[in-house]
Amino acid sequence: MTKNQLQKNLLPRHISLMAMGGAIGTGIFKGSGETVSIAGPGVIFTYIFAGLLLLVVMGSIAEMAIIYPNTNMKGFIGKAFGDRMAFIIGWMYCILWLAVCVIEVVVAGSFLQFWLPDVPLWILSIICSIVLIAVNTMNVKNYGEFEFWFAGIKIGMIILFIILGAAVLFGIIPSGETNYLQNYTENGGFFPNGGMSVFSALLIVMFSYGGSELIGVTVTEAKDAEKILPKVIKSFIFRIILFYTLPILIICGLIPWNELTDDSSPFVQVLTISGLSGAAHIMNFVLIIAVLSAANSGIYGCTRMMYSLALEGQGPKAFSKVNKNGVPLYSLLVTAIILIAGSMIALVKQDEVFTLLMAFPGFVVSIVWITICLAQLKLRKSYPFQPSFKIWGYPYIPIFTVICLAIISISFLFDEANRISIMACLACFFVVIVIAIFKFKSNER
Repeated sequence: MTKNQLQKNLLPRHISLMAMGGAIGTGIFKGSGETVSIAGPGVIFTYIFAGLLLLVVMGSIAEMAIIYPNTNMKGFIGKAFGDRMAFIIGWMYCILWLAVCVIEVVVAGSFLQFWLPDVPLWILSIICSIVLIAVNTMNVKNYGEFEFWFAGIKIGMIILFIILGAAVLFGIIPSGETNYLQNYTENGGFFPNGGMSVFSALLIVMFSYGGSELIGVTVTEAKDAEKILPKVIKSFIFRIILFYTLPILIICGLIPWNELTDDSSPFVQVLTISGLSGAAHIMNFVLIIAVLSAANSGIYGCTRMMYSLALEGQGPKAFSKVNKNGVPLYSLLVTAIILIAGSMIALVKQDEVFTLLMAFPGFVVSIVWITICLAQLKLRKSYPFQPSFKIWGYPYIPIFTVICLAIISISFLFDEANRISIMACLACFFVVIVIAIFKFKSNER
């Protein structure tokens, strides 16, 4: 192994659980309450629709990975649109994950306060940050194993939630209520706010699903990536939709959609109804695991993208240096500093910071997904050979996906609730674009 080379030790189960770890976090455990309040029980169609868009994005990644082995997501974009676009998307992806990681560690700290109410939030958030940074200093195989179990715990708890919720819903576990199924039809019906509300909820769902494209970053550290990616993606997308739609169906069945409160997670409210002793403590543990797992995946994605950028001269050279474990040490150091600084923001106004950053990832994710689809559309015409796995319905389905994602992105811009976040996001885009213009002015392709 050369001095600045990553290790190819990620197994299929590592890759699948890492991507699921990035996608199943705050969005489902906290964001599900907000999406239900927007669209009612019909919000499950929002998750299914967004999941189908995600399937096309990830299928595009798998197809390009077969043609261009040892190339990650940024590399595909570079081959299609040149170094300037790869630079812009690469650095915005880093900023995206830094924002997500700050959100997750602050939220994890707030959940820890359930048990440690006298400990300041910023201290708990910093402790969470230190633990995650320590995990990311492991060699990639051990890291993948850790995240496999980390993500596995919360997925296991979601399955348990589905089983318990279904048992209460169909009367196997008595709760005093005789007919829960009426909650799907009363209080305005399945679409209480109209059919268009399904599309309004897409803003939050995009944030929830963001992180799934992390598979496109793991390619350079996976064994036989071109063989395993199609299999991983086909099973992964089914599980993602399953783990979002079934819990939300159960939540809306057990609790009228308009009675969900912001005081606690919808999951905690349902477990309380089931009469499970210590439900709040169990669910709080799961919530902590969930957000830390998402942050853990985010740190990985951010450091590997910084490494990739530096390796191609698009970032500080130090970011391309790896330690004996194959970890981009300086990239991890910068991420650690930002995480700790983000945790310190909790000293001021944690609620405002959370709200400010929440819409930021959703908007950037939609742009990244659009770029991935466009790269596949362009590169397909110049493939040196035909891949064993191809995206379905080319070029119509990828084009339809791009149009849908573009509409979602534009809707972000006109949503007043996200105005501050979008302004901050556009400011970051502007800075990165200006840097790219000058950096590649004499080296355009």
